[in-house]
Amino acid sequence: MKAYSFSIVYLVPFSVVFGYLLGGYFMLLTPFFVFVVVPLLDLVVGYDYKNPDPSQEKQLEQKKSFHILTWISMPISLGLVLWGSYVISTESFSPLEFLAFTLSVGISSGVLGINASHEMQHRVNNKLEPFLARLTLLSSLYIHWGLEHITGHHRWVATPEDPATAKINQSYYRFWFQTVFGSVKSAWKFEKLRLQRQNNPHAILNNRVLQYLVSQLIFLTMLTLFFGYFALLFFLIQSYIAISLLEIINYIEHYGLLREKTVEGKYESVKPYHSWNSSKRLTNWFLFNLQRHSDHHYKPGRRYQILRHFEEAPQLPTGYAGMVLIALVPPLFKHIINKRIPAH
Repeated sequence: MKAYSFSIVYLVPFSVVFGYLLGGYFMLLTPFFVFVVVPLLDLVVGYDYKNPDPSQEKQLEQKKSFHILTWISMPISLGLVLWGSYVISTESFSPLEFLAFTLSVGISSGVLGINASHEMQHRVNNKLEPFLARLTLLSSLYIHWGLEHITGHHRWVATPEDPATAKINQSYYRFWFQTVFGSVKSAWKFEKLRLQRQNNPHAILNNRVLQYLVSQLIFLTMLTLFFGYFALLFFLIQSYIAISLLEIINYIEHYGLLREKTVEGKYESVKPYHSWNSSKRLTNWFLFNLQRHSDHHYKPGRRYQILRHFEEAPQLPTGYAGMVLIALVPPLFKHIINKRIPAH
């Protein structure tokens, strides 16, 4: 396994800049590339069921080239949205060009920014990578999600308590409200309980969700002062697109899968069959192996380069790029996925 395979994700921000330079309809190059070219290439490139050799896992885990690939997502993701704000403030776009450019930047913020931040957020044993993750999430105004993902989602995944687990027959559009507002509520609840244990009368100032909110408001204020109100509108819309892209992936990853309760009233431990998977080689390269999602939940501390394929995990018919399009049509999604939900 070579780190450079996963570097192809940087074609996404490159496509944004290239489409802008070409102008006109080419500003739609990014959505065309991500949701048309990549799913078609997925069919050609095929599957990868091979797992890393256990004897080489430690060496792969420590290899810096894999780490650096996620680290550089922060300056590129944040730099792209700042550059986009500058472009919006200086160019005379038509309404369609504005929407095409904003859509492209939002897709990059979701595919590269949020996905790479997810990988770094899990590196809880060091300070650098979670810090880079928070800065990266600033480009989509979703910093609290990194906290909730670690403290809430991984604890309650595949249960009704998890806002990021979609119920069977629930459409993505209903799920969006559940997960977006539910994640804020979950993160705030965690911080409230954490601070109550400190018994500090000024503990509210240490509430990380509040700190993230304030930092995002300061960032938006500075962005508006430097680039103007059209840039603010651009930034808010691209953030919405990035967040929605993240949450449609959450929808796909855990739709209809629930853990059983034991006789003691506790939920069974997370198993590989509690997450949907896809072993499409190309989209796993694009997403830092995110589609090997069962192993990610089974062993959350594993870095992306050593995540494993499990035969017993429920398998999606396509990679995530194709599944996003299917999930946008609820009757089609239910028709394809419901019959694939494992009986257990």
